[in-house]
Amino acid sequence: MSEALLGLAEAHGIARSYHDTTGAEHHTSPETARALLVAMGVNPQASGLDAPILPPWIVAEPGAVRLPLGAGERWVITCEDGTQREGTGPEGPDLPLGRHRLDALGGTCWLLIAPARLPLPARGWGVTVPLYGLRDAEQGGIGCYADLARVAQALGQAGAGFIGLNPVHAGLPGDPNAYSPYQPSHRRRLNTAHIALPDLPGTGGALIDYATDLPAQRAALRAAYAKQGDAPAFEAWRQAEGAPLDRFATYQALAERHGPTWDRWPEALQTPQGAADVVPEAELRFHAWAQFVAEEQLAQAATVARDAGMAQGLYLDLAVGVHPHGAETWEDRAAFATGVSLGAPPDAFSPDGQTWGLAPLNPRHLIATGFAPLAETLRAQLRHAGMLRIDHVLGFERAFWVPLDGNPGAYVAMPRDAMLAVARMEAARAGAVIVGEDLGNVPDGLRAALDTSGLLGCRVAMFERDWHGHYAPEHYDTASLTSFSTHDLPTWAGWRQGLDLETRAAIAGHPVEDAARAERAKAVAEFDLVAGTASGAAEDLHAFIARTNAQLVAIQAEDMLGIAEQPNLPGTTTEHPNWRRRLPIGPNAWQGNSALMTTAALMRDAGRSGGT
Repeated sequence: MSEALLGLAEAHGIARSYHDTTGAEHHTSPETARALLVAMGVNPQASGLDAPILPPWIVAEPGAVRLPLGAGERWVITCEDGTQREGTGPEGPDLPLGRHRLDALGGTCWLLIAPARLPLPARGWGVTVPLYGLRDAEQGGIGCYADLARVAQALGQAGAGFIGLNPVHAGLPGDPNAYSPYQPSHRRRLNTAHIALPDLPGTGGALIDYATDLPAQRAALRAAYAKQGDAPAFEAWRQAEGAPLDRFATYQALAERHGPTWDRWPEALQTPQGAADVVPEAELRFHAWAQFVAEEQLAQAATVARDAGMAQGLYLDLAVGVHPHGAETWEDRAAFATGVSLGAPPDAFSPDGQTWGLAPLNPRHLIATGFAPLAETLRAQLRHAGMLRIDHVLGFERAFWVPLDGNPGAYVAMPRDAMLAVARMEAARAGAVIVGEDLGNVPDGLRAALDTSGLLGCRVAMFERDWHGHYAPEHYDTASLTSFSTHDLPTWAGWRQGLDLETRAAIAGHPVEDAARAERAKAVAEFDLVAGTASGAAEDLHAFIARTNAQLVAIQAEDMLGIAEQPNLPGTTTEHPNWRRRLPIGPNAWQGNSALMTTAALMRDAGRSGGT
């Protein structure tokens, strides 16, 4: 029975075993296999998979498409725009970019028409900033889209090609503790906490006080709606957005009434069907209007960035998953696997593995719908972004699912080539650059597939080393975006000081181990030797980053401004002030900032231009 179960699981893409980053092998138990099959909606007692009549998808370039059919076999293709074409035999029609449905022989095949490869961007640079922390301690409050526009203008005029930020997805409404940008409620809607409002009071200090500032911002938003909510442009936009916007507005209104997550609502309201017509029109209208204002303000920031000369403009970030009981899973339950969480296998930092508390996309549903959830999500981000980072793009190859019943996790195969085709398709439509965050336990073949597709990988300089030491600039991958660190890692100053080691040791209640101190000192010395950064000056680091072969490089605002503390310490919640630290300068102080001007000069000297 166990062998039959494991065979069924393998047929559905569940790996029988895997190796973690330490080299240890882990075998999938029957209990884990059963839990993951149930999460996919597969009966664990099923006898197996029937042979498909047609392949589930075909990837092709725009133009005439060859169909997997024999002579005389009839077919109907329903194009993405709703038009239909009919014919017989393997010679298909010319098809444009898009996801088109082929029906033939009683089966269905999705025709994913995309460019074979995205063009690489010109050699350039940009700056990543914490949107939430753009206001300094004196201003107080939460950084807003208008602040983003002001900083983007200053960066663009200095020569930067993009301004990067963490996800701006809609968060859980009414929960002052749900401010992590990487645990969103809905990835196709925007975070209204960043809407700019006139004369909004905000608490000051070095750290953001969300418990005070979020309710104050929401009250000010309702007051603004009372004055501005009848704009004709809003009515037209709402009509164009249609039913999906109304469903999201319904969720927002119910969350304010019953709590932020739908699993704690009355049972009748836990589906959109049950909640139809229970929310007054006035409440629906307010929540729809809030999305309209957020869209307008983010679009304005994108326009300001482009007008300032930025080649890519906004560099947005797509979170790897969503809250299991937020707006997106409420709206489309079938798109997600249930009873499991995304996570990561054991490694040197997390010997028990990681559980992220995020709902994974169900590959069976993804294929059945012609990858609609992925395409729609990418399109929503690329509406404003000239560059998009796909968080944990390893999930395009395989996703690590952890059962919530306590059993160990296992890898689930994802339709990589199809997902990459959809990413190329949407990027080509938007004229955008895609960056895949390919860090961690990278499966064999993924980086080659990214490169073939023209997606940039991520290279983090503190990790770019082998047993000889850190890599010289010429050894960095060309098709990559390189930075020194990330939001989950130490800053330049913090890394050199070992501040992350001190912080983790303090949380654990013991001193830093001598071996850890020695290893860090060795890494810093090796980096200094290759990069010429022995002084510890940020400009020396940025001169090195600028010289790398990477087509694009990202300078972190924290490094440019000399901040030692990192924005987020993975594995912590209240133990560390994650996503709460402000930058030491406000949005109006970026214009002509000396650190920015020094960085811009270094980029120019290295032949990097961020302009259009």
